[in-house]
Amino acid sequence: MPTPIIAIPADTREIEGYYWHATPNQYVNAVVKGTGATAIIVPALMEGNDIDSILDRVDGVMLSGSRSNVHPSLYGKEATEADGPYDPARDATSMELIRRTIDRGIPLLAICRGIQELNVALGGTLATEIQDQPGMWDHRRPDVPTRDGMYVIRQPVKIKEGTCIASALGAGEIQVNSLHRQAIGETAPRLAVEAVADDGTVEAVSVIDAKNFAVGVQWHPEYWVESDVMSGKLFKAFGEAVKAYAATVRR
Repeated sequence: MPTPIIAIPADTREIEGYYWHATPNQYVNAVVKGTGATAIIVPALMEGNDIDSILDRVDGVMLSGSRSNVHPSLYGKEATEADGPYDPARDATSMELIRRTIDRGIPLLAICRGIQELNVALGGTLATEIQDQPGMWDHRRPDVPTRDGMYVIRQPVKIKEGTCIASALGAGEIQVNSLHRQAIGETAPRLAVEAVADDGTVEAVSVIDAKNFAVGVQWHPEYWVESDVMSGKLFKAFGEAVKAYAATVRR
């Protein structure tokens, strides 16, 4: 059987007057090393992507983290400059991609911005600048000079028993690298909360009525996929679902 393919929707960037469709190397590497699949990047377009044609050719979808945030208008809030930056083309691509991926039973892993996109796509809302709310921990990345220092595994989350993610990582407390200033506000009706931080922040969800693996995490398992046991286990579980799906549709 050919190597399975996992699609990653791109971010948009303007560099030296050129408009780029891009995703960080850590996510591509995590697909290749963590799942054994091939990664392809889906361009972020306001219109013009034939989502079903894309999904006809892939065996999984992964939503990456990003510096940009989901536009508040998509969950009924007013946009402010402080809540940015925004990437409307990624929003337009990811929202439809998420819904069709779930409808078709294609495995889905949503990371950081991805879990927020997943929640909004299914009818939930986001909370912004959560570190400023009473009783909330500061989930933003540490102010340190190195990228490895920013993504250090430093925060406990509690995984609930009997959940999808518990089947891969086990229930109870694990340490993760969760870096964000936004988080799930009202959880979408179709999502089940699977893990929370000590301050109650939602750190992992699954799609209740999904036909296949459909999990979102607020932390960054892609960064240490080759060295952190839990990060590797999550990508292995995703990869197994992708391979099983590929075996059923590409026989």
